[in-house]
Amino acid sequence: YAVERKIEPFYKGGKVQLDQTGQHLFCVCGTRVNILDVASGAVLQSLEQEDQEDITAFDLSPDDKVLVTASRALLLAQWAWQEGSVTRLWKAIHTAPVATMAFDPTSTLLATGGCDGAVRVWDVVRYYGTHHFRGSPGVVHLVAFHPDPARLLLFSSAADTSVRVWSLQERSCLAVLTAHYSAVTSLTFSADGHTMLSSGRDKICVVWDLRSLQATRTVPVFESVEAAVLLPEEPAPELGVKSAGLHFLTAGDQGTLRVWEVASGRCVHTQQRLPGPGRELTHCTLSRAASLLLSVTADHNLLLYDARSLRLRKQFAGYSEEVLDVRFLGPEDSHVVVASNSPCLKVFDLQTSACQILHGHTDIVLALDVFRKGRLFASCAKDQSIRLWRMNKAGEVACVAQGSGHTHSVGTICCSRLKETFLVTGSQDCTVKFWPLPEALLSKGTGPEGGLVLLQAQATQRCHDKDINSVAVAPNDKLLATGSQDRTAKLWALPQCQLLGVFSGHRRGLWCVQFSPMDQVLATASADGTVKLWALQDFSCLKTFEGHDASVLKVAFVSRGTQLLSSGSDGLLKLWTIKNNECVRTLDAHEDKVWGLHCSRLDDRALTGASDSCVILWKDVTEAEQAEEQAKKEEQVVKQQELDNLLHEKRYLRALGLAISLDRPHTVLTVIQAIRRDPESCKKLETTVLRLRRDQKEALLRFCVTWNTNSRHCHEAQAVLGVLLRHEAPDNLLAYDGVRASLEGLLPYTERHFQRLSRMLQAATFLDFLWHNMKLPTLPMATTAPTAL
Repeated sequence: YAVERKIEPFYKGGKVQLDQTGQHLFCVCGTRVNILDVASGAVLQSLEQEDQEDITAFDLSPDDKVLVTASRALLLAQWAWQEGSVTRLWKAIHTAPVATMAFDPTSTLLATGGCDGAVRVWDVVRYYGTHHFRGSPGVVHLVAFHPDPARLLLFSSAADTSVRVWSLQERSCLAVLTAHYSAVTSLTFSADGHTMLSSGRDKICVVWDLRSLQATRTVPVFESVEAAVLLPEEPAPELGVKSAGLHFLTAGDQGTLRVWEVASGRCVHTQQRLPGPGRELTHCTLSRAASLLLSVTADHNLLLYDARSLRLRKQFAGYSEEVLDVRFLGPEDSHVVVASNSPCLKVFDLQTSACQILHGHTDIVLALDVFRKGRLFASCAKDQSIRLWRMNKAGEVACVAQGSGHTHSVGTICCSRLKETFLVTGSQDCTVKFWPLPEALLSKGTGPEGGLVLLQAQATQRCHDKDINSVAVAPNDKLLATGSQDRTAKLWALPQCQLLGVFSGHRRGLWCVQFSPMDQVLATASADGTVKLWALQDFSCLKTFEGHDASVLKVAFVSRGTQLLSSGSDGLLKLWTIKNNECVRTLDAHEDKVWGLHCSRLDDRALTGASDSCVILWKDVTEAEQAEEQAKKEEQVVKQQELDNLLHEKRYLRALGLAISLDRPHTVLTVIQAIRRDPESCKKLETTVLRLRRDQKEALLRFCVTWNTNSRHCHEAQAVLGVLLRHEAPDNLLAYDGVRASLEGLLPYTERHFQRLSRMLQAATFLDFLWHNMKLPTLPMATTAPTAL
């Protein structure tokens, strides 16, 4: 398997901003500012400063050309963001990190507010600091320029809950506006520049006249407001804006967008509130030119609305925290559903990266499962309930049924395998429930007109003494396996949940049980770091797979039941071949516990989700790898045959070049030996080596180092070295890539070879001396006559 795609977090809280066209979205994610394409949801650029410190503030100029970021290292960076390059980097001069920044309407001045209570103004065109305003107590968390550049006014708010008005011409504070009793969260201006609206966490919004610098109206909004936006002065009947007066929109801890009329101080439109925690709004911004409104929820979801009607246009899931379960959706596995540390489910379209956020559960969703056809899927949560969801042909998902009955968190769920007929759930209350699906659901509709279908449990069985972590339904829908924290797995007959047998042998609790799609075998994954295979006939353990250093959290059968894919709490995935108990591949892409694992219907892709908030799509590359390996082998055979032909024809230069391109020292050695066997070896070797390209000579020098370590091949190495040293200038040799390392490798062995030759020469000379100085006695001649017979 190889990583095909990653769904990673791109926003972890803080400021978000749209450009004037509404095509790009800018948001902070730790040390980076990510730029998203609004149409596709893809991250176009990820900008990180050289100091690699967290980004504390950023702002995009009104002309969309310049982006400035501030890091915790007190450095400001000016970006040409479309190219992803820094055009200028300078020190912020603040003594503490920059908390906020804002451009003036002309895109030439930048104001920064620091945690040191100072406000500084910079000219980003001429590159110098123009103003330094002191006097704000505590952190300056808000700065804004007056929309009329001729007035040269700067507004700031700090920890004392007041708004200060600074004159850039007089370099002084003109006024201190006091009306709020807690932190001011936003400042926004009317189009004519005569009115300012401030919002705060004291549950009021204040309207200010900027000509007299006096508060003209205080509007109680009955919620802690994080952002307020003045709407364009034009009728918008869908928002309740019927008169021509000023209207503003608030976003706060109630989690709904509300429209208020300034003149009467009453709420004229309230958005429908969705259930579940984490719905509080933390940010809201309006792009007037694109008529888009962007709001951000406390659980880092970004919602894009039409500004005139508040119809939802786009949803983005910025950060998923811990991913607890993942599943492929759709008849062709075109979508992915993700359960994270949240009551919301997130459905991603793999083609367009579009995201849907599904609301329904009131507590964290713990597990998911999908029916065979891929359109109907089920979820279970800590709120002790289960829900059934259906995806239509357009890819939109809606809840169609819900059921409750467990007395504790429902931690695992499994759908029937043959048809969409039933669900099985396992809970911390140690029971398993069998839920048949009513006929109303099996029709193509999404349930009765009155609302959701209510599911009723047909059978309940206390199965274990501790939490049930996993349930699995057999491919024939007649058997159920349960795995528990009590270190056992059990087999039950459906639908009455009668006990058939117990699988015991693990030393720790079980996290996952899974039936084989082909054989009568059950796989179990345990916190003891092992995966075991069990026979369903006699409940015996057939195989144990050991290799994980930590708990094994999920296991799945792949390759038509011949292999296992397991995921562990160490972030590793392991692929096992069942036949020989061998771990054939370890995949390391996650940094934390891999809770979710699911394989596609065609068995060619896998999906994993982990506590590092990443969802990774894996592609089976076995066939591609095999084809690549086969092609390499064929190429090697062809080249080897060509090399043999060249040597036979004594075309040594081509042969040597080909051998070097194969990057095989032994093959090159064979060619050198063939050249040295030639009657004119010295001349041939010299002409061949000198006609090589420089990169080929560098490779040949590297090979010489290898040959020189062996006394049998050192002669070839020394012969090549001799040619290079005699005909190459020392400066040229020193310019070779890796020549110093090669010389360090050559010297000790060359010295050893010469010492050996010296000893051999001494011994030969001594032998010659002995031979010449030996005086052999003359042998006596035989004088005896032959005896007669």
